[in-house]
Amino acid sequence: MLNRMWLSGAGYRVFSLCLFQFLLLVVQDCRSERTNVGLIYENTEPDLEKIFHLAISRANEENEEMQLHGVAVAIEPGNSFETSKKLCRMLRQNLVAVFGPTTNLAARHAMSICDAKELPFLDTRSDFDAQLPTINLHPHPATMSVALKDMVMALGWESFTIVYESGEYLATVKELLQMYGTAGPTITVRRYELDLNGNYRNVLRRIRNADDYSLVVVGSMGTLPEFFKQAQQVGLVTSDYRYMIGNLDWHTMDLEPFQHAGTNITGLRLVSPDNEQVQDVAKALYESEEPFQNVSCPLTNSMALVYDGVQLLAETYKHVNFRPVPLSCGDDSAWDKGYTLVNYMKSLTLNGLTGPIRFDYEGLRTDFQLEVIELAVSGMQKIGLWSGEDGFQANRPAPALSLEPDMRSLVNKSFIVVTAISEPYGMLKETSEKLEGNDQFEGFGIELIDELSKKLGFSYTFRLQPDNKYGGLDPKTGEWNGMLREIIDNRADMGITDLTMTSERESGVDFTIPFMSLGIGILFRKPMKEPPKLFSFMSPFSGEVWLWLGLAYMGVSISMFVLGRLSPAEWDNPYPCIEEPTELENQFSFPNCLWFSVGALLQQGSELAPKAYSTRTVAAAWWFFTLILVSSYTANLAAFLTVESLVTPINDVDDLSKNKGGVNYGAKNGGSTFTFFKESNYPTYQKMYQFLTDNPQYMTNSNQEGVDRVENSNYAFLMESTTIEYITERRCTLTQVGALLDEKGYGIAMRKNWPYRDILSQAILEMQEQGLLTKMKTKWWKEKRGGGACSVSV
Repeated sequence: MLNRMWLSGAGYRVFSLCLFQFLLLVVQDCRSERTNVGLIYENTEPDLEKIFHLAISRANEENEEMQLHGVAVAIEPGNSFETSKKLCRMLRQNLVAVFGPTTNLAARHAMSICDAKELPFLDTRSDFDAQLPTINLHPHPATMSVALKDMVMALGWESFTIVYESGEYLATVKELLQMYGTAGPTITVRRYELDLNGNYRNVLRRIRNADDYSLVVVGSMGTLPEFFKQAQQVGLVTSDYRYMIGNLDWHTMDLEPFQHAGTNITGLRLVSPDNEQVQDVAKALYESEEPFQNVSCPLTNSMALVYDGVQLLAETYKHVNFRPVPLSCGDDSAWDKGYTLVNYMKSLTLNGLTGPIRFDYEGLRTDFQLEVIELAVSGMQKIGLWSGEDGFQANRPAPALSLEPDMRSLVNKSFIVVTAISEPYGMLKETSEKLEGNDQFEGFGIELIDELSKKLGFSYTFRLQPDNKYGGLDPKTGEWNGMLREIIDNRADMGITDLTMTSERESGVDFTIPFMSLGIGILFRKPMKEPPKLFSFMSPFSGEVWLWLGLAYMGVSISMFVLGRLSPAEWDNPYPCIEEPTELENQFSFPNCLWFSVGALLQQGSELAPKAYSTRTVAAAWWFFTLILVSSYTANLAAFLTVESLVTPINDVDDLSKNKGGVNYGAKNGGSTFTFFKESNYPTYQKMYQFLTDNPQYMTNSNQEGVDRVENSNYAFLMESTTIEYITERRCTLTQVGALLDEKGYGIAMRKNWPYRDILSQAILEMQEQGLLTKMKTKWWKEKRGGGACSVSV
């Protein structure tokens, strides 16, 4: 009775409530099932994984019902096999989408697999050939080409050079050329990455010699920083040149070395540092409360596009609830909801880190804006906006207050110039008179400063560096030394000698454009006459000819012996008085046959006269052969005696690195040449650096010490080619061996951000154009101080 009442009353209510709560938990559990999203990234870009997980975390905070879960795997850059292997493994984890790698080869493999499995593939690259299940968040390359064309037109360039990195950028170059057709400006196209191990100077020199001052540069962030560094070294980063950069990540470069060169560098960017979302994400990503600056924008396009792609996917899943399925690369399985999900994503509109995200009917990114930015002395500044609808809209900020005119002029200014003794750049005059001040110095560098002072109207005082060190950064103390320390500490305004422009030195001081271009060369003694050899008489013929001659000699001798034995006419009666002899004699015994053949070969005869037709035929053929042979030998011998045979143990840097002929080598301690080998990644140069560090006894404290060693021992000295040229004009037993190892320049050093650098650079450029620097070099290299002594070979 009581049990019936419990079931029909309160117990029934409790049971119903528990059942309802259980069903609610089941439904909630089903709704909160994790949705996996994949990311394949190169291990050189760890920030992509960070922002990927940050985006997923932010998306999950806004939508608790649907939880995204990131599955990220790293690959070696461009490794398509590893990409395929790891993606196939990821497909078993019920993915709804995959973010692909940023290198083209790996991304295309991943895209192909996703296409076969009908799985959404979110791409952050600039790609012409996107496949059906791909959502490319990057602006289409054709649109980028339109933007570049509009900017070139806005800048009013009547001619320009397109400089591109490699074949993957040819599509962009082709689009630009097709837009202009044949009626537009004069366009030159050059490729700067020619598999030269990162050396672009040859191409850059051709650009400089072509006198084209407007350049559109299209390349990757892997090469652009080095491109501009080398462009600065060869004199292409000056106020005369204008650049338009076709890479949306170029603002992430360290542009401080080019900031004060006066070069007009303009480019586009998709990620705006003024965007509050960008600032918020950057602070969260790098855990920094520092205000976000234009110059130090850390977010690359790929990072921002991955973040936007995750937000787009999360927004899509607010409206759909497609269940992913495990897939396998080993069968024909595919996700039947993949194309539907892609189409739904393309129909949405979202505001992200890269601005409005909207796609047209072809699935291409549309209605986005690009900021036009320019490098100024104060840093990056926005000068306008570009959009597909409105084109370029200028919005240049008001110019900052410029320095007063007299602050920019060098007229009546007085400077202290520090120098070091180094022929022929800075030397003490050879005179018996007592000289003081500037009068005691002479040389190429001294004359250069004097010519600049006449041209620009300033006065100067030379001061000699006491320790004669040019200057470098001490790795132990972190302090600068030598001439550069004098400039940094404001004890001198400028420094001039054979001072090489290097990246290390440019981190402490500024340089003018190079007043002289050069490279590292090998100084060695001239080839010597080869001592005579015992068997030098065999030189006119090769060893193979001598071998065949020996075989012919033996063959003829054996033939004469055999034929002499077989021919009755060669058998003689040794005693003519006996009419019927019992024994006959044959003159062609084997030793006599050998003697007959060698006598003919040496054209001396042998007193043996063949009698039979067969032996006479062989003898005649042999005599004719020896006639031709001896004539050829005599002619070749005369040529060999006329031409001197010179021998040198080394011919290039590869021979030197292997210590061929027992030749040791060295360089000046603490100089830019030694630093070059230290910082080089080329295997041969790394091997040479190891040799130099393991054998400090071959290093010298001055160039003069190295030159003396070359003259007096089996030793080669590594030094600048211009100095080698100066030395070989005076020391006739020395020469340069092989090609130059690198390319660089000498510049005038000054402290950072010195306001007169551009004026001095402009004056040096004018002196180059007038041929004045060439005349000065001829004077100090070939005329002064014993120059020209080796003009005639001795």
